[in-house]
Amino acid sequence: MSHQKLIQFLQSTNLVSLKTAEEIANVFTAKEINRNGFLLKEGRVCNEYFFLEKGFIRSFAYDTDGNDVTTNFYSGNQVVFESSSFFNRTLSKENFQATVDCSGWYITYEQLNNLFHSLYEFRDFGRSILVKLLASLKTRTLSMITETAEQRYEALLKTNPEIFRYAALKHIASYLGITDTSLSRIRKEYSKK
Repeated sequence: MSHQKLIQFLQSTNLVSLKTAEEIANVFTAKEINRNGFLLKEGRVCNEYFFLEKGFIRSFAYDTDGNDVTTNFYSGNQVVFESSSFFNRTLSKENFQATVDCSGWYITYEQLNNLFHSLYEFRDFGRSILVKLLASLKTRTLSMITETAEQRYEALLKTNPEIFRYAALKHIASYLGITDTSLSRIRKEYSKK
């Protein structure tokens, strides 16, 4: 497996030179996750900063009644990690599971910190990734309060259409904060537009 997509991803923010991107990419280790395999299970400390090159991963947690609630979806060319557990070195309350065969690259917490301290370009890159992560989380939180289920569905369809190819409808419904029945109704009405 070539580091090429990882190098391109590192350069996508225009904060990392090609030479530095190649140097950083060489620290990453290849990883494959089989369909239904886990990148992280709840109760463990997240120790991998994972660049998903190909595949699809769903993160989820269990609510107080034991129901599986989808917290996010990740597709190719995204960083996948449980940021709170990773940076605070605490036990994760989330699970990260592959819905299809996945491949990518990872570095450990220790390796990431070494890169942060030795390469200012990687520090700037990491900061930009965290800002995007925070903004995305804020947007999602506000959408659950300020938008209807139909609006959230339409936004998901426009921004992440691949979700409908790789995720089960019950997982999409839980991500949107609605029942399976409501999602079926919304999809039916949307298809008539």
